[in-house]
Amino acid sequence: MGKTLFDKLWERHVIAGKEGEPQLLYVDLHLIHEVTSPQAFEGLREAGRSVRCPERTFATMDHNVPTKDIFHITDLIAKKQMEALRDNCAEFQVTLCDNGSDRQGIVHMVGPETGLTQPGKVIVCGDSHTATHGAFGALAFGIGTSEVEHVFATQTIWQSKPKNMGVHIHGKVAKGVYAKDIILALIANYGVDFGVGYAVEFFGETISQLSMEERMSICNMAIEGGAKMGMMAPDQKTYDYLYGREYAPENMGAAIENWRTLPTDEDAVYDQMIELNAEELVPYVTWGTNPEMGIPVTAAFPKSKDLNDERAYQYMGLAPGNKFSDIELGYVFIGSCTNGRLSDLEEAARMIKGKKVKAGITAMVVPGSRPVRKAAERAGLDKIFEAAGFEWREPGCSMCLGMNPDQVPEGVHCASTSNRNFEGRQGKGARTHLCSPAMAAAAAVTGTFVDIREGEWLNGSLKNS
Repeated sequence: MGKTLFDKLWERHVIAGKEGEPQLLYVDLHLIHEVTSPQAFEGLREAGRSVRCPERTFATMDHNVPTKDIFHITDLIAKKQMEALRDNCAEFQVTLCDNGSDRQGIVHMVGPETGLTQPGKVIVCGDSHTATHGAFGALAFGIGTSEVEHVFATQTIWQSKPKNMGVHIHGKVAKGVYAKDIILALIANYGVDFGVGYAVEFFGETISQLSMEERMSICNMAIEGGAKMGMMAPDQKTYDYLYGREYAPENMGAAIENWRTLPTDEDAVYDQMIELNAEELVPYVTWGTNPEMGIPVTAAFPKSKDLNDERAYQYMGLAPGNKFSDIELGYVFIGSCTNGRLSDLEEAARMIKGKKVKAGITAMVVPGSRPVRKAAERAGLDKIFEAAGFEWREPGCSMCLGMNPDQVPEGVHCASTSNRNFEGRQGKGARTHLCSPAMAAAAAVTGTFVDIREGEWLNGSLKNS
């Protein structure tokens, strides 16, 4: 019987352990940031250990960094964490993309941009959205702080092998529908727990048609469907993306020859299969307090099916039967490791060009990395956003989570291109609605959610996705 992409990656990295029991995996790349690494470094120091493979460890600052005045850090805990990472990287000889440096950015963007993220690798990071890197045909997943220390010391990690799930996505998406809509629709249809216990492989003609940046958006949110690992087979788009990047293999020909052996064999069988017809999709937005609570922008909010729904409605200040057009937005956030890439900003700028942010809306664009920010400025995107009334910020995690100055005020509704709409995620009492960059840009103009497949949006701004 053939093997899946996941099986091949797992088997290539097993060092010890029996099938059916926890197994020891070799780690090819360990990415770290300022929030989940201080205790792990201190554990090494107390035990008198070193980082076993500093050349396979790479650090950046992202969660705590301010995006307005980047060197003026008023939160003492954030400042301490950032200083600790700087000191620890110097002491343990780990490469650091320091705050303000040319490569600094969100950890899940720095890996791909530098060429560190490659097919066939096991990649770990003390962050749940590490599944992002699976878009390259890598086995990538988030780990806890104690596991971070274990990887520091041994360059290995103990893991129990999950089962295989195939997610077959087929059909061509319509104009105005994006990768973000695909993953939001998948989670809305199958729930936030459909991937629990599985390593998920996304495949099908829809996936093949997507760019690498779009593929990363989908894998990024595999964790929101309960999967620890989300991945896609590498193909020519993957290889083209990696060509010429700083840490790409010196012998790309030999590397590609190896990577071509990774895709799932034709006769392989998944333990579980689910499907999604992308041709039927429309723009999706979340109404509640987890990513499963998402529906087409054209639909009315559903009846409460349980206490969780009732609590979500109460928290969001909404009710069954409401529509997205009823929501009065106060904030719009375009950024995050889900949608802070250049193509995301290009699409949002295309929507906003020549228009103005509605009075009373606070709208900001936060590039996910400094390379993205510079590329966007070379293309004049910053001028388009600023002319429309958006704030153009420095790179970082920003308003995706309430760990830095960028937060949504209590009770205020925010159209956000990030990945989580949990209670308090973007600030105490913040009301988050997840959507695509194009939908967020349109919402900034209208002050509420609109169907971007209609009217001026369809005729003037949208590209074929």
